[in-house]
Amino acid sequence: MKYYLYILNNREKDYVYIGSTKNLERRLAERNAGSSKSTKAYRPLKLVYFEEYQTLKEVRGREVEIKSWKSRKFLKENLGLDI
Repeated sequence: MKYYLYILNNREKDYVYIGSTKNLERRLAERNAGSSKSTKAYRPLKLVYFEEYQTLKEVRGREVEIKSWKSRKFLKENLGLDI
């Protein structure tokens, strides 16, 4: 089974969300449908980045690593994102 780390963005509302999932398409649809309190107010969200992993342990480790950066500048420099 594959796992995905993903980054969502809403430029107009200056919002970045980092998460992980088994089903990237379903998760993006759920986030944009407003089914999650943490992202509901920031819709519409655009998928700006993702990485694929083979294990839950790998994807969660990477998610923790990226969230620890806590800086858009760091995301831009390390992942090449324009957010």
